[in-house]
This record gives sequence, structure tokens and C-alpha cells, in this order.
Amino acid sequence: MLDDRTPPKGVWKSGRGRGRRTPKGRQYEDGALAEVRALLGDRPRRRDLLIEHLHLIQDAHGHLSARHLRALAEEMRLSMAEVWEVATFYDHFDPLRKDDPVPPALTIRVCDSLSCELAGSEALMAALEEGVDPAAVRVLRAPCMGRCDTAPVAEVGHGHVDHATPDLVMRAVEAGATHAIVPDYEGLDAYRAGGGYEKLAELRDGGDWAAVQETVAASGLRGLGGAGFPSGRKWGFVRGNPGPRLMAVNGDEGEPGTFKDRFYLERTPHLFLEGMLIAAWAVEAERVYLYMRDEYPAVLEILRREIAALEAAGLIEAGYVELRRGAGAYICGEESAMIESIEGKRGLPRHRPPYVAQVGLFGRPTLVHNVETLHWIARIVREGPEVLSAHERNGRTGLRSYSVSGRVAQPGVHVLPAGSTITDVIAAAGGMAEGHVFKAYQPGGPSSGLLPASLDDVPLDFDTLQPHGTFIGSAAVVVLSDQDSARDAALNMLRFFESESCGQCTPCRVGCEKAVKLMQAERWDGGLLEELCQAMADASICGLGQAAPNPIRLTLKHFPDEVGATDGAPPSDGYGTTT
Repeated sequence: MLDDRTPPKGVWKSGRGRGRRTPKGRQYEDGALAEVRALLGDRPRRRDLLIEHLHLIQDAHGHLSARHLRALAEEMRLSMAEVWEVATFYDHFDPLRKDDPVPPALTIRVCDSLSCELAGSEALMAALEEGVDPAAVRVLRAPCMGRCDTAPVAEVGHGHVDHATPDLVMRAVEAGATHAIVPDYEGLDAYRAGGGYEKLAELRDGGDWAAVQETVAASGLRGLGGAGFPSGRKWGFVRGNPGPRLMAVNGDEGEPGTFKDRFYLERTPHLFLEGMLIAAWAVEAERVYLYMRDEYPAVLEILRREIAALEAAGLIEAGYVELRRGAGAYICGEESAMIESIEGKRGLPRHRPPYVAQVGLFGRPTLVHNVETLHWIARIVREGPEVLSAHERNGRTGLRSYSVSGRVAQPGVHVLPAGSTITDVIAAAGGMAEGHVFKAYQPGGPSSGLLPASLDDVPLDFDTLQPHGTFIGSAAVVVLSDQDSARDAALNMLRFFESESCGQCTPCRVGCEKAVKLMQAERWDGGLLEELCQAMADASICGLGQAAPNPIRLTLKHFPDEVGATDGAPPSDGYGTTT
């Protein structure tokens, strides 16, 4: 018989000894579990909703405490390791260990991408760090927020401050302006009054998907998320695989300098939504998952409202379109990484094959389109392929939405013929900003590197920039002037890649970090940098690591006087061959 000093035998026991009364690891608390259950309400506890549930806790408490994470793991029947690895992957979550200090109630994020750096974000950052009480407000660097036309940009809570100054930011803090302002936009009634959704109804009533695909192909539309795959061929690939099929919409335009998707969604969201539903009809998608970046809180609110309006109008069944909120990870712009994120996991790119058209979301054949692509699909179906194919310049057909920022007079989205040159783009943006002389430009985000002003006659379109060691990507054009340093711009780009590498593959994870260190030297070692670039381009799993060498190679080639490259391998042409 046991006396009072002998502890009772444990139930978790596999050998001799008293055993444990509980499993190993952190135990959940009843109070924390009750709080998590109250936040989740009647929402499903499915594994793919993990990121959505983490957002609920982060929004409610301003961080993810260890007790709440453990309670969420218990409620979703997941291991603590699974929850922790996801929470720590995304920049917009603040997971805490048991004894970690709780972050301040308010966070100010300052964009440090190239357009904002040119506009003075470093000085803004320094002034804010000096001027706030760190116990009440924290100031963090953040990658591109998709508002490059109003640089520099800061975010107070979830409220953006455009053309930010220390005074404007502090006014927002004092006023409690921590929520997004939803702009005026065309709602469902206005869109339907102009004929919206009539084509969708016609197609659902007996349309021929193959004929619609041919119409899209005749327009010349290519994927506008950056890859440029012919949009008129995707539907057939997906339909060639047995159902059930799904559709995923990539709204994670995280490439610094890109803001065209936000531009369209904040004005005409239903043009995009109709294009999305037409594409979903074409592949007989059982459900649509719309993945939108967390940096666009106003767009997320617009989409919540208008998806609910479509359900209320009977245009879609309740739950047919699921809106998923990203959590701050550039890599999730890669389609397979986005699919992993929709499934509630870390956004790690998948090895291919199989391709997502074969084995995509939840293992099903999946159609993936970009937001702007779907915007144009709706217009093509409503107005005919000529809406794009009738435009021609420099031997190229179609239209491009150029996101233009940097040293121009009128930054913004400028829709121009696809064969436009940088000279045309700058002219559309009102010319160079006063007092600035054109020096260089980034044709398609940091992945495209820098080209000199001397290459001002190259059409900015798919396939035209590859001979110069770069590409158009998402048409994120950043213009530099004689007052800017190509060397500093290239370092800004590599620091972005270093921060945003998912870490899955060594060439990218270590290569970006090593490149940043080498690029901070007074004189660049051209030979060593080229070796590093070649290893990254050859061995990285996805486009991030494969494209990260472009800023290095093009700076060595076109701006050697700024980097003082040491003797070694001569500059590369961007394809691993030397010039």
C-alpha cells in the first residue's frame, strides 16, 4: 500500500519506473483552450485552415503565445511541432516561446524595397525608431507592400500611410488609424448594370469551353504573374486529367515594384471575379481557392464583401470560392509554394514533375491563374480577342500593365502596347522626376536585375529581354536616375532575396547570404561572385534562387565602374557564359 509520500504510478510508461502522468512536451491549459475555441467558433478544424486560425489568434492578441499555440494544436489534433513550424515560417506571425517577451501592442512596418529606399525609407526608419517609445510601439523593416507608386510607405497596424513622413506616421498612431481604408470601387449591382456576368450565364447554359479557350489563345494572352505561359493552353492541360479538379488564384504579387493586381482589384473587382468563374467553369473546378497577400487588407475586405454578394445573388453556391489570407512570404508567389500554403503548410516549392495541373491542391488537378490574367480573360470573353490582339508595337501584340515607380513624375499603373520601350514607359509616367536624369531601370522586379539607360530601345515584353540576360516578369518597372547607385540597388535586391528565401535548398539559402556579404566589399570579386551565381542558377529548386543572380551579373556587366570588380572571371551575359 502506498503512503502519502509515494506518488501514484504514471500512465505514460514503457519500462520500469513510475512513468509519467502526461505525455512528453508542453501540456495545454484549459483556459487557453477555451480562448482558442471561442475564437474559432463553429469554423471547421481542418488541417488546411491552420494559417487562417493562426491569423485569428494573431489578430486578437497581437502575437501567438506558447499557451495558445499548444491549445490550437490540441483543438486541431496536430502536433505542436506542426503548428510551430508553420507559425515561424511566415513574417506576419509573432510566435513566442514560454519566456519570450510579449511584443508591443502596436507595430509600424516600414517598406525597405527599392522604390521606397529611393524615396527615403532609411531616413524614415531611423526617425521612427528614434521617436517612438519601444515599450509601446515597435518599428520593423518590411518587404514590398505593393504601394510603390506612393513611396515611401509605412503600415501602422493594418493601415497604410502613403508618401510617409515621420509626422504623418505619428499622426496615424495618435489617431489610432490602424485599419485599412477601403476605396470606392465598382460593386456587384453597378457591374451587372453594365452587362457583367451575362457571358458567364451564357457559358454555363451550354457554352463550349474549347471554343472559349481558342478565343483566349487568339488574343495572345500569356500568364501575367511573371512566367508568361500561354493562357489559352492551360485549360486543356488541366481538363486532360481526371477530376475532381480545383482552381487556385494567385493573388500574392510580392515581387517588389509590382502593384498592378491591387490597382485592378481596388477598382473593378468583379471583372476579375467573372474571369475567375469563367476559367473555373472551363475546367469544371469543384471549388476555387483565392489566395490573397496579407499586405492588401483593403483588397481582402473588398473580396470578402463581393464574394458574399455573389453568393447572395445566387451566382455561386455558398463556399464555392474560399478566400485565403497569406501571411507575409514572397515565396508563396511561386504556384506550388502557394498551394502548400493553402493546404496550411509552410510555403516550400515542390519538386516538379508532377506539375500542379496534374497533382496540385490536395493532390487534385489544379488550374492556377494570376489575378491580372483573369481580369483580361473576362474582357476577352466579353469584347473579343481584339481587345488585346489589335494592339501592336515594335512587332509585338497585346497590352501590358506596367507598374512604374522610382524617379518618374507620375508613378502608377500604365497600360501600354506590349512592345513599348522604357522610353515609352517613362513618357507615359510623365517623364523623369524634376532634377533627375535617366540612368538605369529594373524591367521586371529584382528578379530581372538592372539594365542601363543605353538599352532604351528594347521592347519590354515576353521573350525580348532574354538576349540581354533578363526578362519582363510581372512588368514591375523601377526607374533610377543619375542620383542613384546601381551598386546599392543591386545590394537592396539581394538583401530581399536573402530575407525571402524559404530555406529549403542550400544553393539559394546559403547563396543569397554569401552574395550579400561579398557585395558589401569595397571591391567586388567578379570571379567568385560568378561561381556563386552559376551554382545558384543551376541547383536552386525554384525561380527565386535561379533568378537571384541576375542583379549581380547585370551590375557587373553594365556598371563595373561602380563595383570595382577585381581580376577574375569576366562579367557574365546572364546565361553563365562570359563576355
